[in-house]
Amino acid sequence: MTNNHVPVLIVGAGLAGTSTALFLGLHGVPSLLVERHPSTSNQPKARGQSWHTMEALSYAGVAEKMTAAGYDISLGMPIVIAQTVTGPPIHEILGEEWPDWSHLSPATMAMASQERAEPILADRARELGAELRFGTRLESFSQDANGVTAELKDLKTGEISSVTADYLVAADGWRGEIRARLGIGWHGRGDLGHAMVILFDADLDEVVKGREFALFYLQNRELSEVEGTGSFVSTDTPGRWVVVFAYDPEIRGWDSYSEAELVEKVRIAVGIADLEVKIVDRAATGIAHRIADRFSQGRVFLVGDAAHTMPPHGGQGGNTAVMDGFYLAWKLAAVVNGQAGQQLLDSYDIERRPYGDLVAGQQYSNMIFRSAPQLADGKEDPIIPPEQALLGYRYPGGAVVPEPDEDGAGVEDPAHPTGRPGSHAPHVWLPDKSSTIDLFGRSFVLLTESQAWVQAAGEVGERLGVTVKPVLLDAPGWREKYGIGAEGATLVRPDRFIAWRSVGAGTAADLEAAMRTVLAR
Repeated sequence: MTNNHVPVLIVGAGLAGTSTALFLGLHGVPSLLVERHPSTSNQPKARGQSWHTMEALSYAGVAEKMTAAGYDISLGMPIVIAQTVTGPPIHEILGEEWPDWSHLSPATMAMASQERAEPILADRARELGAELRFGTRLESFSQDANGVTAELKDLKTGEISSVTADYLVAADGWRGEIRARLGIGWHGRGDLGHAMVILFDADLDEVVKGREFALFYLQNRELSEVEGTGSFVSTDTPGRWVVVFAYDPEIRGWDSYSEAELVEKVRIAVGIADLEVKIVDRAATGIAHRIADRFSQGRVFLVGDAAHTMPPHGGQGGNTAVMDGFYLAWKLAAVVNGQAGQQLLDSYDIERRPYGDLVAGQQYSNMIFRSAPQLADGKEDPIIPPEQALLGYRYPGGAVVPEPDEDGAGVEDPAHPTGRPGSHAPHVWLPDKSSTIDLFGRSFVLLTESQAWVQAAGEVGERLGVTVKPVLLDAPGWREKYGIGAEGATLVRPDRFIAWRSVGAGTAADLEAAMRTVLAR
Protein backbone atom coordinates (compact mmCIF):
# COMPACT_ATOMS: atom_id res chain seq x y z
CA MET A 1 0.00 0.00 0.00
CA THR A 2 1.37 3.40 -0.99
CA ASN A 3 0.57 6.77 0.59
CA ASN A 4 0.77 10.26 -0.88
CA HIS A 5 -0.73 13.69 -0.33
CA VAL A 6 -2.54 15.98 -2.75
CA PRO A 7 -4.27 19.30 -2.10
CA VAL A 8 -7.52 18.12 -3.73
CA LEU A 9 -8.77 14.62 -4.57
CA ILE A 10 -11.51 14.51 -7.20
CA VAL A 11 -13.60 11.38 -7.72
CA GLY A 12 -15.20 11.11 -11.16
CA ALA A 13 -13.83 12.22 -14.53
CA GLY A 14 -17.06 13.41 -16.10
CA LEU A 15 -17.73 17.02 -17.05
CA ALA A 16 -17.83 18.14 -13.41
CA GLY A 17 -14.66 16.36 -12.32
CA THR A 18 -12.51 17.26 -15.31
CA SER A 19 -13.59 20.90 -15.16
CA THR A 20 -12.85 21.10 -11.43
CA ALA A 21 -9.35 19.74 -12.06
CA LEU A 22 -8.86 22.15 -14.95
CA PHE A 23 -9.91 25.27 -13.06
CA LEU A 24 -7.95 24.26 -9.95
CA GLY A 25 -4.90 24.03 -12.18
CA LEU A 26 -5.67 27.44 -13.65
CA HIS A 27 -5.40 28.83 -10.11
CA GLY A 28 -2.17 26.96 -9.42
CA VAL A 29 -3.50 24.05 -7.37
CA PRO A 30 -2.65 20.48 -8.48
CA SER A 31 -5.20 17.72 -7.99
CA LEU A 32 -5.58 13.97 -8.29
CA LEU A 33 -8.57 12.91 -10.39
CA VAL A 34 -9.65 9.25 -10.21
CA GLU A 35 -12.24 7.51 -12.38
CA ARG A 36 -13.41 3.91 -12.15
CA HIS A 37 -14.07 3.64 -15.89
CA PRO A 38 -11.15 3.05 -18.27
CA SER A 39 -11.64 6.37 -20.08
CA THR A 40 -13.83 9.42 -20.41
CA SER A 41 -17.38 8.95 -21.70
CA ASN A 42 -18.00 7.50 -25.16
CA GLN A 43 -21.63 8.62 -25.22
CA PRO A 44 -22.72 11.43 -27.62
CA LYS A 45 -24.86 13.11 -24.97
CA ALA A 46 -24.90 16.35 -22.92
CA ARG A 47 -24.31 18.31 -26.11
CA GLY A 48 -23.75 22.04 -25.99
CA GLN A 49 -21.75 24.64 -24.08
CA SER A 50 -23.84 27.71 -23.32
CA TRP A 51 -22.59 31.27 -23.40
CA HIS A 52 -21.69 31.51 -19.70
CA THR A 53 -19.83 28.19 -19.92
CA MET A 54 -17.86 29.34 -22.94
CA GLU A 55 -16.84 32.47 -21.07
CA ALA A 56 -15.34 30.27 -18.36
CA LEU A 57 -13.70 27.91 -20.86
CA SER A 58 -12.07 30.86 -22.59
CA TYR A 59 -10.22 31.67 -19.35
CA ALA A 60 -8.84 28.14 -19.37
CA GLY A 61 -7.74 28.38 -23.00
CA VAL A 62 -10.02 25.65 -24.38
CA ALA A 63 -12.94 27.61 -25.85
CA GLU A 64 -11.64 27.37 -29.41
CA LYS A 65 -11.03 23.63 -29.09
CA MET A 66 -14.54 23.15 -27.72
CA THR A 67 -16.01 25.07 -30.64
CA ALA A 68 -14.01 23.02 -33.14
CA ALA A 69 -15.12 19.77 -31.47
CA GLY A 70 -18.79 20.47 -32.17
CA TYR A 71 -20.64 21.34 -35.31
CA ASP A 72 -20.97 24.81 -36.77
CA ILE A 73 -23.83 26.52 -34.95
CA SER A 74 -24.40 28.76 -37.96
CA LEU A 75 -26.05 25.67 -39.44
CA GLY A 76 -28.65 25.93 -36.67
CA MET A 77 -30.06 23.15 -34.54
CA PRO A 78 -33.84 23.12 -34.59
CA ILE A 79 -35.56 21.83 -31.48
CA VAL A 80 -38.92 20.41 -32.47
CA ILE A 81 -41.83 18.74 -30.70
CA ALA A 82 -43.49 16.23 -33.03
CA GLN A 83 -44.99 12.76 -33.21
CA THR A 84 -42.29 11.53 -35.59
CA VAL A 85 -39.25 13.03 -37.27
CA THR A 86 -40.97 13.03 -40.66
CA GLY A 87 -44.32 14.19 -39.32
CA PRO A 88 -45.58 17.77 -38.98
CA PRO A 89 -44.22 19.72 -36.00
CA ILE A 90 -46.50 20.18 -33.01
CA HIS A 91 -44.31 23.03 -31.82
CA GLU A 92 -40.89 24.41 -32.78
CA ILE A 93 -38.82 25.74 -29.88
CA LEU A 94 -35.78 26.90 -31.85
CA GLY A 95 -35.78 27.67 -35.54
CA GLU A 96 -32.90 27.45 -37.96
CA GLU A 97 -30.76 30.07 -36.17
CA TRP A 98 -29.46 30.44 -32.63
CA PRO A 99 -30.42 33.60 -30.75
CA ASP A 100 -27.95 36.50 -30.89
CA TRP A 101 -26.66 37.18 -27.38
CA SER A 102 -23.79 39.47 -28.39
CA HIS A 103 -25.33 42.24 -26.27
CA LEU A 104 -25.13 39.93 -23.23
CA SER A 105 -21.87 38.02 -23.70
CA PRO A 106 -18.75 38.11 -25.86
CA ALA A 107 -18.89 34.32 -26.09
CA THR A 108 -20.48 32.17 -28.76
CA MET A 109 -22.19 28.91 -27.89
CA ALA A 110 -20.42 25.66 -28.83
CA MET A 111 -22.05 22.32 -29.63
CA ALA A 112 -19.57 19.65 -28.55
CA SER A 113 -20.98 16.46 -27.09
CA GLN A 114 -19.82 15.00 -23.78
CA GLU A 115 -17.89 12.37 -25.75
CA ARG A 116 -15.70 15.11 -27.23
CA ALA A 117 -15.82 17.68 -24.43
CA GLU A 118 -14.45 15.50 -21.62
CA PRO A 119 -11.11 14.68 -23.33
CA ILE A 120 -10.55 18.39 -24.03
CA LEU A 121 -11.11 19.24 -20.37
CA ALA A 122 -9.02 16.29 -19.19
CA ASP A 123 -6.06 17.08 -21.45
CA ARG A 124 -6.01 20.71 -20.36
CA ALA A 125 -6.26 19.67 -16.70
CA ARG A 126 -3.14 17.53 -17.16
CA GLU A 127 -1.33 20.44 -18.78
CA LEU A 128 -2.17 22.55 -15.74
CA GLY A 129 -0.81 20.02 -13.26
CA ALA A 130 -3.56 17.49 -12.55
CA GLU A 131 -2.89 13.76 -12.34
CA LEU A 132 -5.59 11.53 -13.85
CA ARG A 133 -5.95 7.87 -12.95
CA PHE A 134 -8.52 5.87 -14.89
CA GLY A 135 -9.57 2.38 -13.88
CA THR A 136 -9.32 3.51 -10.26
CA ARG A 137 -12.15 3.24 -7.75
CA LEU A 138 -12.66 5.01 -4.43
CA GLU A 139 -13.00 2.22 -1.89
CA SER A 140 -13.46 4.30 1.26
CA PHE A 141 -12.78 7.69 2.76
CA SER A 142 -12.81 9.44 6.10
CA GLN A 143 -12.32 13.04 7.12
CA ASP A 144 -11.30 15.00 10.18
CA ALA A 145 -10.27 18.55 11.00
CA ASN A 146 -6.95 18.09 9.20
CA GLY A 147 -8.05 16.56 5.90
CA VAL A 148 -9.42 13.56 4.05
CA THR A 149 -7.97 10.06 3.87
CA ALA A 150 -9.06 7.86 0.97
CA GLU A 151 -8.33 4.31 -0.13
CA LEU A 152 -8.15 3.83 -3.90
CA LYS A 153 -8.19 0.55 -5.80
CA ASP A 154 -6.49 0.01 -9.14
CA LEU A 155 -9.10 -2.12 -10.91
CA LYS A 156 -6.54 -3.67 -13.24
CA THR A 157 -3.94 -4.75 -10.67
CA GLY A 158 -6.09 -4.85 -7.55
CA GLU A 159 -3.53 -2.71 -5.71
CA ILE A 160 -4.86 -0.54 -2.88
CA SER A 161 -3.27 2.84 -2.26
CA SER A 162 -3.93 5.40 0.47
CA VAL A 163 -4.15 9.08 -0.39
CA THR A 164 -4.52 12.04 1.92
CA ALA A 165 -5.97 15.30 0.67
CA ASP A 166 -6.92 18.65 2.07
CA TYR A 167 -10.29 18.38 0.30
CA LEU A 168 -12.39 15.84 -1.58
CA VAL A 169 -14.61 16.75 -4.53
CA ALA A 170 -17.41 14.27 -5.25
CA ALA A 171 -18.00 14.25 -9.00
CA ASP A 172 -19.16 10.64 -9.03
CA GLY A 173 -22.51 11.26 -10.74
CA TRP A 174 -26.12 10.57 -9.87
CA ARG A 175 -25.35 6.93 -9.12
CA GLY A 176 -22.33 7.86 -6.99
CA GLU A 177 -21.99 6.79 -3.38
CA ILE A 178 -20.16 9.69 -1.75
CA ARG A 179 -23.27 11.78 -1.06
CA ALA A 180 -25.02 8.79 0.50
CA ARG A 181 -21.96 7.91 2.61
CA LEU A 182 -22.02 11.44 4.00
CA GLY A 183 -25.68 11.01 4.95
CA ILE A 184 -26.77 13.95 2.80
CA GLY A 185 -30.40 13.67 1.75
CA TRP A 186 -32.09 15.10 -1.31
CA HIS A 187 -35.27 16.88 -2.33
CA GLY A 188 -37.18 17.16 -5.58
CA ARG A 189 -39.55 15.10 -7.67
CA GLY A 190 -37.38 12.00 -7.43
CA ASP A 191 -37.16 9.31 -10.11
CA LEU A 192 -39.14 10.26 -13.20
CA GLY A 193 -38.62 7.15 -15.25
CA HIS A 194 -36.19 5.02 -17.21
CA ALA A 195 -35.11 5.37 -20.79
CA MET A 196 -33.53 3.18 -23.43
CA VAL A 197 -30.91 4.86 -25.62
CA ILE A 198 -30.48 3.40 -29.10
CA LEU A 199 -27.41 4.37 -31.12
CA PHE A 200 -27.91 3.49 -34.77
CA ASP A 201 -26.79 4.10 -38.34
CA ALA A 202 -29.26 4.96 -41.08
CA ASP A 203 -29.37 6.94 -44.31
CA LEU A 204 -31.51 9.90 -43.33
CA ASP A 205 -29.95 12.50 -45.64
CA GLU A 206 -33.21 13.27 -47.39
CA VAL A 207 -35.25 13.09 -44.19
CA VAL A 208 -33.18 15.63 -42.28
CA LYS A 209 -31.93 17.70 -45.22
CA GLY A 210 -31.19 21.17 -43.88
CA ARG A 211 -31.57 19.82 -40.35
CA GLU A 212 -28.56 17.53 -40.12
CA PHE A 213 -28.19 18.66 -36.52
CA ALA A 214 -31.52 18.58 -34.77
CA LEU A 215 -33.33 17.49 -31.64
CA PHE A 216 -36.86 16.12 -31.79
CA TYR A 217 -39.00 15.52 -28.71
CA LEU A 218 -41.43 12.80 -29.74
CA GLN A 219 -44.90 12.52 -28.27
CA ASN A 220 -45.82 9.13 -29.66
CA ARG A 221 -47.70 6.36 -27.81
CA GLU A 222 -46.44 3.74 -30.24
CA LEU A 223 -42.84 4.53 -29.36
CA SER A 224 -43.15 3.88 -25.64
CA GLU A 225 -45.47 1.60 -23.73
CA VAL A 226 -44.94 3.73 -20.61
CA GLU A 227 -45.71 7.36 -21.29
CA GLY A 228 -45.55 7.64 -25.07
CA THR A 229 -42.47 9.86 -24.92
CA GLY A 230 -39.08 9.77 -26.57
CA SER A 231 -36.56 11.76 -28.57
CA PHE A 232 -34.40 11.73 -31.68
CA VAL A 233 -31.07 13.53 -31.88
CA SER A 234 -28.07 13.76 -34.18
CA THR A 235 -24.54 12.76 -33.14
CA ASP A 236 -21.05 13.92 -34.11
CA THR A 237 -20.75 11.07 -36.65
CA PRO A 238 -22.47 11.59 -40.03
CA GLY A 239 -25.18 9.00 -40.58
CA ARG A 240 -25.31 8.07 -36.90
CA TRP A 241 -28.29 8.99 -34.73
CA VAL A 242 -29.86 8.38 -31.34
CA VAL A 243 -33.43 7.43 -30.48
CA VAL A 244 -34.51 7.41 -26.84
CA PHE A 245 -37.75 5.92 -25.51
CA ALA A 246 -39.17 5.43 -22.02
CA TYR A 247 -39.50 1.93 -20.58
CA ASP A 248 -40.46 0.33 -17.27
CA PRO A 249 -37.80 -2.02 -15.84
CA GLU A 250 -40.43 -3.70 -13.69
CA ILE A 251 -42.22 -4.81 -16.85
CA ARG A 252 -39.12 -5.87 -18.75
CA GLY A 253 -35.37 -5.30 -18.53
CA TRP A 254 -33.54 -2.95 -20.85
CA ASP A 255 -31.49 -5.84 -22.22
CA SER A 256 -34.57 -7.92 -23.02
CA TYR A 257 -35.38 -5.97 -26.17
CA SER A 258 -34.33 -7.84 -29.29
CA GLU A 259 -32.50 -6.09 -32.09
CA ALA A 260 -35.61 -6.43 -34.26
CA GLU A 261 -37.64 -4.61 -31.59
CA LEU A 262 -35.07 -1.82 -31.41
CA VAL A 263 -35.14 -1.45 -35.19
CA GLU A 264 -38.92 -1.15 -35.01
CA LYS A 265 -38.62 1.55 -32.32
CA VAL A 266 -36.32 3.53 -34.59
CA ARG A 267 -38.73 3.19 -37.51
CA ILE A 268 -41.61 4.40 -35.37
CA ALA A 269 -39.60 7.39 -34.15
CA VAL A 270 -38.49 8.39 -37.64
CA GLY A 271 -41.84 7.63 -39.23
CA ILE A 272 -40.59 5.36 -42.00
CA ALA A 273 -41.88 1.79 -41.76
CA ASP A 274 -39.22 0.17 -43.98
CA LEU A 275 -36.18 2.22 -42.97
CA GLU A 276 -32.90 0.33 -43.18
CA VAL A 277 -31.40 0.47 -39.66
CA LYS A 278 -28.13 -0.83 -38.19
CA ILE A 279 -28.11 -0.94 -34.39
CA VAL A 280 -24.69 0.18 -33.10
CA ASP A 281 -25.26 0.17 -29.36
CA ARG A 282 -27.87 0.37 -26.63
CA ALA A 283 -27.80 1.69 -23.08
CA ALA A 284 -30.19 2.29 -20.22
CA THR A 285 -30.40 5.49 -18.24
CA GLY A 286 -32.63 7.08 -15.66
CA ILE A 287 -34.38 10.43 -15.52
CA ALA A 288 -34.71 12.15 -12.18
CA HIS A 289 -35.20 15.49 -10.47
CA ARG A 290 -33.08 15.52 -7.31
CA ILE A 291 -31.12 18.21 -5.55
CA ALA A 292 -28.87 17.42 -2.60
CA ASP A 293 -29.93 19.02 0.68
CA ARG A 294 -26.36 20.22 1.14
CA PHE A 295 -23.61 20.67 -1.44
CA SER A 296 -20.84 20.24 1.10
CA GLN A 297 -20.06 18.57 4.39
CA GLY A 298 -16.81 19.22 6.17
CA ARG A 299 -14.03 18.92 3.62
CA VAL A 300 -16.16 17.20 0.95
CA PHE A 301 -17.95 19.07 -1.86
CA LEU A 302 -20.55 17.80 -4.34
CA VAL A 303 -20.44 18.87 -7.98
CA GLY A 304 -22.36 17.91 -11.11
CA ASP A 305 -24.95 15.15 -10.97
CA ALA A 306 -23.80 14.22 -7.47
CA ALA A 307 -25.26 17.56 -6.38
CA HIS A 308 -28.16 17.98 -8.78
CA THR A 309 -29.74 15.50 -11.15
CA MET A 310 -32.21 16.94 -13.64
CA PRO A 311 -34.11 15.97 -16.77
CA PRO A 312 -32.08 16.63 -19.94
CA HIS A 313 -34.67 19.05 -21.34
CA GLY A 314 -32.96 22.38 -21.79
CA GLY A 315 -29.35 21.26 -22.08
CA GLN A 316 -28.12 22.71 -18.80
CA GLY A 317 -27.21 19.57 -16.87
CA GLY A 318 -23.76 19.35 -18.44
CA ASN A 319 -23.29 23.10 -18.35
CA THR A 320 -24.14 23.28 -14.67
CA ALA A 321 -21.66 20.48 -14.00
CA VAL A 322 -18.84 22.37 -15.72
CA MET A 323 -19.74 25.58 -13.94
CA ASP A 324 -19.81 23.88 -10.52
CA GLY A 325 -16.11 23.21 -11.07
CA PHE A 326 -15.52 26.78 -12.18
CA TYR A 327 -17.24 28.34 -9.17
CA LEU A 328 -15.75 25.95 -6.61
CA ALA A 329 -12.17 25.90 -7.86
CA TRP A 330 -11.19 29.51 -7.15
CA LYS A 331 -12.48 29.20 -3.59
CA LEU A 332 -10.62 25.96 -2.92
CA ALA A 333 -7.49 27.48 -4.44
CA ALA A 334 -7.76 30.62 -2.29
CA VAL A 335 -7.98 28.51 0.88
CA VAL A 336 -5.28 26.01 -0.15
CA ASN A 337 -2.95 28.89 -1.05
CA GLY A 338 -3.55 30.59 2.29
CA GLN A 339 -5.27 33.62 0.78
CA ALA A 340 -8.67 33.01 2.35
CA GLY A 341 -10.18 31.66 5.52
CA GLN A 342 -11.83 28.24 5.70
CA GLN A 343 -15.27 29.87 5.95
CA LEU A 344 -15.02 31.00 2.33
CA LEU A 345 -15.83 27.40 1.40
CA ASP A 346 -19.16 27.64 3.23
CA SER A 347 -20.29 30.02 0.48
CA TYR A 348 -20.22 27.23 -2.11
CA ASP A 349 -23.39 25.68 -0.69
CA ILE A 350 -24.99 29.06 -0.02
CA GLU A 351 -24.48 30.18 -3.60
CA ARG A 352 -24.76 27.06 -5.73
CA ARG A 353 -27.56 25.09 -4.07
CA PRO A 354 -30.30 27.68 -4.78
CA TYR A 355 -29.03 27.86 -8.35
CA GLY A 356 -29.17 24.06 -8.60
CA ASP A 357 -32.80 24.25 -7.48
CA LEU A 358 -33.51 26.90 -10.11
CA VAL A 359 -31.92 25.09 -13.06
CA ALA A 360 -33.33 21.67 -12.13
CA GLY A 361 -36.78 23.24 -11.76
CA GLN A 362 -36.51 24.83 -15.20
CA GLN A 363 -35.44 21.54 -16.78
CA TYR A 364 -38.37 19.75 -15.14
CA SER A 365 -40.83 22.34 -16.44
CA ASN A 366 -39.25 22.09 -19.89
CA MET A 367 -39.72 18.32 -19.79
CA ILE A 368 -43.41 18.75 -19.08
CA PHE A 369 -43.81 21.19 -21.95
CA ARG A 370 -41.73 19.30 -24.46
CA SER A 371 -42.43 15.63 -23.85
CA ALA A 372 -44.41 14.82 -20.70
CA PRO A 373 -47.53 17.00 -20.41
CA GLN A 374 -49.15 14.29 -18.26
CA LEU A 375 -46.83 15.27 -15.37
CA ALA A 376 -48.20 18.80 -15.09
CA ASP A 377 -49.78 19.38 -11.68
CA GLY A 378 -49.70 23.16 -11.41
CA LYS A 379 -46.82 23.06 -8.92
CA GLU A 380 -44.01 23.14 -11.48
CA ASP A 381 -41.87 26.26 -11.79
CA PRO A 382 -42.87 28.84 -14.38
CA ILE A 383 -40.46 28.81 -17.31
CA ILE A 384 -38.25 31.90 -17.41
CA PRO A 385 -36.19 33.21 -20.36
CA PRO A 386 -32.93 31.23 -20.59
CA GLU A 387 -30.78 34.35 -20.56
CA GLN A 388 -32.15 35.20 -17.12
CA ALA A 389 -31.35 31.74 -15.74
CA LEU A 390 -27.85 31.69 -17.24
CA LEU A 391 -26.68 35.29 -16.92
CA GLY A 392 -29.25 36.99 -14.70
CA TYR A 393 -29.09 34.89 -11.54
CA ARG A 394 -27.94 36.64 -8.37
CA TYR A 395 -26.70 35.02 -5.19
CA PRO A 396 -28.68 35.34 -1.94
CA GLY A 397 -25.49 35.71 0.09
CA GLY A 398 -22.17 33.97 0.36
CA ALA A 399 -18.85 35.52 -0.65
CA VAL A 400 -20.27 38.97 -1.36
CA VAL A 401 -20.81 42.21 0.52
CA PRO A 402 -24.58 42.77 0.24
CA GLU A 403 -26.02 46.24 0.03
CA PRO A 404 -28.59 47.47 2.59
CA ASP A 405 -31.48 47.31 0.12
CA GLU A 406 -30.54 43.89 -1.26
CA ASP A 407 -33.67 41.78 -1.77
CA GLY A 408 -32.05 38.35 -1.80
CA ALA A 409 -31.69 35.73 -4.49
CA GLY A 410 -33.52 35.80 -7.74
CA VAL A 411 -33.03 36.62 -11.38
CA GLU A 412 -32.80 39.83 -13.30
CA ASP A 413 -32.81 40.70 -16.99
CA PRO A 414 -29.12 40.74 -17.99
CA ALA A 415 -29.98 43.20 -20.75
CA HIS A 416 -30.81 45.66 -17.94
CA PRO A 417 -28.33 44.74 -15.19
CA THR A 418 -28.28 46.30 -11.75
CA GLY A 419 -24.60 45.77 -10.97
CA ARG A 420 -25.50 44.71 -7.43
CA PRO A 421 -23.15 42.50 -5.42
CA GLY A 422 -24.04 38.86 -6.00
CA SER A 423 -24.93 39.37 -9.66
CA HIS A 424 -23.06 38.39 -12.82
CA ALA A 425 -20.73 41.18 -13.97
CA PRO A 426 -22.29 42.80 -17.06
CA HIS A 427 -20.73 42.44 -20.47
CA VAL A 428 -19.69 45.74 -22.05
CA TRP A 429 -17.85 46.03 -25.34
CA LEU A 430 -14.58 47.94 -24.92
CA PRO A 431 -12.88 50.21 -27.49
CA ASP A 432 -10.36 47.50 -28.43
CA LYS A 433 -13.25 45.13 -29.32
CA SER A 434 -12.70 43.05 -26.19
CA SER A 435 -15.25 42.76 -23.39
CA THR A 436 -15.29 43.46 -19.68
CA ILE A 437 -15.87 39.70 -19.33
CA ASP A 438 -12.41 39.09 -20.81
CA LEU A 439 -10.84 40.88 -17.84
CA PHE A 440 -11.92 38.26 -15.29
CA GLY A 441 -11.22 34.59 -14.62
CA ARG A 442 -7.87 34.52 -12.80
CA SER A 443 -7.96 37.10 -10.02
CA PHE A 444 -10.03 39.77 -8.34
CA VAL A 445 -10.51 42.78 -10.64
CA LEU A 446 -11.37 46.34 -9.60
CA LEU A 447 -13.15 48.30 -12.34
CA THR A 448 -13.01 52.06 -12.07
CA GLU A 449 -12.36 55.37 -13.79
CA SER A 450 -10.56 56.81 -10.73
CA GLN A 451 -6.79 56.73 -10.27
CA ALA A 452 -7.37 56.80 -6.51
CA TRP A 453 -8.94 53.34 -6.67
CA VAL A 454 -6.01 52.06 -8.75
CA GLN A 455 -3.67 53.06 -5.94
CA ALA A 456 -6.00 51.53 -3.35
CA ALA A 457 -6.04 48.21 -5.21
CA GLY A 458 -2.26 48.04 -5.13
CA GLU A 459 -2.10 48.84 -1.43
CA VAL A 460 -4.78 46.34 -0.44
CA GLY A 461 -3.42 43.58 -2.64
CA GLU A 462 0.02 43.98 -1.11
CA ARG A 463 -1.29 43.99 2.44
CA LEU A 464 -3.46 40.91 1.95
CA GLY A 465 -1.15 38.99 -0.36
CA VAL A 466 -3.95 38.69 -2.93
CA THR A 467 -3.95 40.01 -6.48
CA VAL A 468 -6.49 42.81 -6.94
CA LYS A 469 -6.05 43.86 -10.55
CA PRO A 470 -7.15 47.47 -11.13
CA VAL A 471 -8.55 48.33 -14.56
CA LEU A 472 -9.17 51.91 -15.66
CA LEU A 473 -12.11 51.74 -18.04
CA ASP A 474 -13.07 54.24 -20.69
CA ALA A 475 -16.07 52.73 -22.45
CA PRO A 476 -19.45 54.36 -23.11
CA GLY A 477 -22.16 53.22 -20.73
CA TRP A 478 -20.12 50.86 -18.60
CA ARG A 479 -20.73 52.73 -15.34
CA GLU A 480 -24.48 52.72 -15.95
CA LYS A 481 -24.47 48.94 -16.32
CA TYR A 482 -22.41 48.53 -13.16
CA GLY A 483 -24.45 51.09 -11.23
CA ILE A 484 -21.60 53.34 -10.07
CA GLY A 485 -20.59 56.97 -10.43
CA ALA A 486 -17.50 58.57 -11.95
CA GLU A 487 -15.52 58.15 -8.72
CA GLY A 488 -16.88 54.71 -7.86
CA ALA A 489 -15.47 51.20 -8.27
CA THR A 490 -16.71 47.63 -8.64
CA LEU A 491 -14.88 44.58 -7.25
CA VAL A 492 -15.36 41.46 -9.37
CA ARG A 493 -14.47 37.96 -8.18
CA PRO A 494 -12.43 35.53 -10.33
CA ASP A 495 -15.71 33.82 -11.33
CA ARG A 496 -17.22 37.05 -12.82
CA PHE A 497 -19.61 37.67 -9.94
CA ILE A 498 -19.67 41.11 -8.37
CA ALA A 499 -18.33 40.94 -4.81
CA TRP A 500 -18.71 44.59 -3.75
CA ARG A 501 -19.05 48.06 -5.15
CA SER A 502 -18.56 51.64 -4.04
CA VAL A 503 -21.07 53.76 -5.93
CA GLY A 504 -19.02 56.89 -5.23
CA ALA A 505 -15.61 57.74 -3.85
CA GLY A 506 -14.13 55.59 -1.12
CA THR A 507 -10.89 54.58 0.53
CA ALA A 508 -8.40 51.75 0.55
CA ALA A 509 -9.81 50.84 3.96
CA ASP A 510 -13.24 50.32 2.35
CA LEU A 511 -11.77 48.02 -0.27
CA GLU A 512 -9.74 46.11 2.29
CA ALA A 513 -12.80 45.58 4.48
CA ALA A 514 -14.69 44.24 1.46
CA MET A 515 -11.87 41.87 0.53
CA ARG A 516 -11.61 40.58 4.08
CA THR A 517 -15.36 39.95 4.17
CA VAL A 518 -15.37 38.09 0.85
CA LEU A 519 -12.29 36.02 1.72
CA ALA A 520 -13.45 35.30 5.30
CA ARG A 521 -10.30 36.82 6.79
